[in-house]
Amino acid sequence: MQKYALITAGGQGSRMGSAQPKQFLELAGKPLLMHAMQAFLNYAPDIRLVLVLPEQEFAAWKNLCQQHRFHSAHQLAIGGPTRFHSVKNGLRFIPEQALVAIHDGVRPLVSLDTISRAFHFASKFGNAIPGIEAADSLRLTDGALSQPLPRDRVRLIQTPQCFRASLIKRAYNRNYHESFTDDASVLEADGERLFLVEGHRENIKITTPADLVFAEAWLRRGN
Repeated sequence: MQKYALITAGGQGSRMGSAQPKQFLELAGKPLLMHAMQAFLNYAPDIRLVLVLPEQEFAAWKNLCQQHRFHSAHQLAIGGPTRFHSVKNGLRFIPEQALVAIHDGVRPLVSLDTISRAFHFASKFGNAIPGIEAADSLRLTDGALSQPLPRDRVRLIQTPQCFRASLIKRAYNRNYHESFTDDASVLEADGERLFLVEGHRENIKITTPADLVFAEAWLRRGN
């Protein structure tokens, strides 16, 4: 099956304290988004890339590609009002007979192992959802009350979430619901069983300035 990576990048920089969209913030000399896309190209140079961006950011992105000499071929898709709508728009460019990894554009530290594992198990089981064990104690709250959760039974879910394209395209052929927090929840609503695979702890989603500091330090560690 041909492999695709659908990269979603519709976030803003509000929690980063930046007027610039966070996917365009610089990390080790280039935008976060380019690190995420390059990870998939490092995994498979012939992978096909679909990038979902707000339409008003197309010109800025094309300028960044020129500035950083990022000339890898990719299809641009128009982002929607929610992540759900953005992914749905991007899936229009993915053929039925393909494997597609759907990834957050602000997870620049995704490893080749995680990408490879996701594609491998999705080809066998139809989907593969990476997750990691919780390192901290967990409690479920209900107003002023709370109760502990057994952390060995909880997983923190990451991307890329990988699917046979026919399954995830069918699942997205529905209306948006607030319970759809990721692609796995959309597939599950279509009656499919989820297959969890091992992620990795460094595959963080850049949300705050502290995350950016960590990512910079992690990349320097490898140099």
